[in-house]
Parts: sequence; C-alpha cells; structure tokens
Amino acid sequence: MAKVILQIAYEIDPDRRKEYLDLAAEMKSHFRDTMKKDYSLFEVKGKKNSFLEQYVCTSMEEYEALEDDLDEKASELINRLEALLKNGRARYTTLVEAE
Repeated sequence: MAKVILQIAYEIDPDRRKEYLDLAAEMKSHFRDTMKKDYSLFEVKGKKNSFLEQYVCTSMEEYEALEDDLDEKASELINRLEALLKNGRARYTTLVEAE
C-alpha cells in the first residue's frame, strides 16, 4: 500500500505567535497521543511564523478518513488555529508514494 502525506502550510499572525505555540503543543499532543496519528509540525527555516503540519497515512483509506476521524477536541483545536492564520489562508498538498 502506498503511503499518503498531507501537508498544510500557513502563516500565523506575528502578534499571536505565543498563543499559536501554546496551541501547537496541544495539537501535537492530541493528534499524536490521543488520536494516534503520525503528525509533525515544522516552522519553515528562514521564514518566521510560517508553519507546515504533516500527516503521514499508511494508506489512501487512512488519508480519506482523516476528516471523518476528527473528535470534538481536534475540531476545537482546528477552529482555534484558523483564528490565528494570517490572511485566514492555508495551502494543502497531498503526496502519494510512488510504487
């Protein structure tokens, strides 16, 4: 089965960086520990306040179920994140492993 990677890239409001970093810690804990997702969060080198979230799924089925698998806490975290985005925009990229 081919792995699927979902990347979500965005910039946050610089004035709310501390609030974002606190939220990011909650997100990492919840997605990794509670939801058992292969989840990572990166800051783009040389581009302060630009971040990339990455989910690695073991199959297309797992990828397609990501949104359906969100629990109430995950939805709340995502809503809080959306309020911190600069220009309210995020860029989504989906990568499918070549076999």
